[in-house]
Amino acid sequence: MPTHTTATREEWLAARRNLLQAEKEHTRRGDELAHQRQALPWVRVDGKYSFQTDDGTASLSDLFRGRSQLMIYHFMFGPDYEAGCPACSSIADGFNGFAVHLANHDVMLWAVSRAPLAKLQTYKHRMGWSFPWASSYGSDFNQDFAVASTEDQRRAGTSEYNYGPYDLSIPDGADSGPLADWAGESGTDWATYTLERPGMSTFVLDDGVVYHTYSAYARGLDGLWGMYQWLDRAPFGRNEERAPDDPLNWFHRHDEYPTA
Repeated sequence: MPTHTTATREEWLAARRNLLQAEKEHTRRGDELAHQRQALPWVRVDGKYSFQTDDGTASLSDLFRGRSQLMIYHFMFGPDYEAGCPACSSIADGFNGFAVHLANHDVMLWAVSRAPLAKLQTYKHRMGWSFPWASSYGSDFNQDFAVASTEDQRRAGTSEYNYGPYDLSIPDGADSGPLADWAGESGTDWATYTLERPGMSTFVLDDGVVYHTYSAYARGLDGLWGMYQWLDRAPFGRNEERAPDDPLNWFHRHDEYPTA
């Protein structure tokens, strides 16, 4: 017998129509938020950042590749990681498909990480990705956009993330839970893993000058996570309440799921 509420088709339609009104309100609010994002003031980027790419050394303006807009996903792959963050990997699985659409809407998409380029290239090949991915190794880019902590911040035990303070102290129970699992799957420990944070930033190139226009972090990235947009519409949602040993618990890299 089903464990969920059941109904007749007529009862379901009545409930669905009520939900539709809430969904329409959510959509309209999303449109309003998009306009507010676009209305944010621009901030000139004066930092001289250097990136390593498949085509050699590049500046931030070089990453535009002839477009007027640039979107960067801050991918958690620190210099001491052996593999990319599983959560960031799940988000990035969607990049191949829509990068070409963005490029044809005058938007260039990149992932940027602090790991050396050779590590990024090896992992990119493993994942079967084709979108451009640059290394900011040795640059202040990640720290300046609040997605990596400095050694001074590590020693102080605090940094900044998502427009507020970010605690870098190691909490009780740090050796268990999703972050500990993802740290291990990335080939590092909890403290090193959490020096990196996910995010996305957008830029515009206007008359030869680069401006920062928007950044989002934490749950602000949910809309980029294509898998979650589908799971939020599935009967059981995101599967985050399953037992830790359940193979369907949360998610894995796309090449690590059970094959049975």
